[in-house]
Amino acid sequence: MKISVETCVNAPMAAVWHAYTNPDDIKQWNAASDDWHTTQASVDLRVGGQFSSRMEAKDGSVGFDFAGTYTKVVPMQLLEYAFGDRTALVEFSSDAQGVRVKVTFDAETEHSVEQQQEGWQSILNHFAKHVESTA
Repeated sequence: MKISVETCVNAPMAAVWHAYTNPDDIKQWNAASDDWHTTQASVDLRVGGQFSSRMEAKDGSVGFDFAGTYTKVVPMQLLEYAFGDRTALVEFSSDAQGVRVKVTFDAETEHSVEQQQEGWQSILNHFAKHVESTA
């Protein structure tokens, strides 16, 4: 099953792309809630390149690595990647309101569809807020 989330960022495409693919920016926005954060991030932005984000509860009680491999990279248009046995597609498109970012990913079985959609949407909302505050 595929799940999609999206947001519109009121910023130039170059700023949106940079913030989505830059490890220093990723550490600023990549969290689903205020009690989580990303402590490390790496990006090798090319087909076959690896990415990784270390996501942890701020109290140190739990954490995990979100990592995968880029399978398609079209600058300022799309990213496709595989993570475990799942895949995701991130599409960037300009419209009158700014840059629309849409993420479509394979659902997992541990959490409900609603929980997954809510978590990924929250991360995307944090992303938009970060970009708009720095662009």
